[in-house]
Amino acid sequence: MDVSFLGGPHPQRGVGVVAPFDFALDRELWRWVPDEVSLHLTRTPYVPVEVSLDLARLVSEHETLGEAVRALGAAEPEVIAYACTSGSFVGGIAGERAMCEAMFRSGERPSVTTSGALLEALEELGARRIALVTPYTRSVTESLEEYLAEAGITVTGRAFLGLTRHIWKVPYRDVADMARDAARRHADALFISCTNLPTYDVIPQLEAELRMPVISANQVTVWAALRRVGTRAVGPYQALLDESARHWPARELPGPPQEPVGELPEEQEGWA
Repeated sequence: MDVSFLGGPHPQRGVGVVAPFDFALDRELWRWVPDEVSLHLTRTPYVPVEVSLDLARLVSEHETLGEAVRALGAAEPEVIAYACTSGSFVGGIAGERAMCEAMFRSGERPSVTTSGALLEALEELGARRIALVTPYTRSVTESLEEYLAEAGITVTGRAFLGLTRHIWKVPYRDVADMARDAARRHADALFISCTNLPTYDVIPQLEAELRMPVISANQVTVWAALRRVGTRAVGPYQALLDESARHWPARELPGPPQEPVGELPEEQEGWA
């Protein structure tokens, strides 16, 4: 069959993505991307360290970033995104900016990180008080809170799992339960951290239930990268992507949290 009459394939705009070696959610990133954009992914080299502040520092070293960005050069992306929350907040705001500068020097392309994109998204939503959900340990979660505080963002409630591996295996049910727990106090928005934590399908449900914008690490990364090339992320009923979805009636806050009952699953420290 002669298909030359179709005239395709159509030209694609490229977004380069640098992700840690253990990143397992390529499919989730693609779900926010419009048809005319392609993602070009590369991963940082493997290091035998569990998810921790030490790992965050290792996967965000400027030399490592530079090599990854140069590897993406052959695909000629229009923008480079570093898809890792902890790796981009571990050095504070100054560290995040230095990462963007290092990526730009290596690829001569506009660059964005997940943690930088988070602050952009909170500014877009006018959110200064947020509820926080993470799969991390207490120390990594507290480091994220310090980064947010440096940017003038107050965390009104938090929930974390204490995981050091297999984060991509966390089911939506656990993410939703943590979100409800973290959002017991008034907040302008809720942020679900970690690019390795599945969130796409749970965002609309939580926004409808909690009546506030719900943003996630993968969502803000793609949203900010696409902004830099003059196009928009796609996603149904997500407040960050659609201004008309940002208005909800006031909600009644639940009562005080109940004491946890029974033992937590393996690898979990609990919610704080």
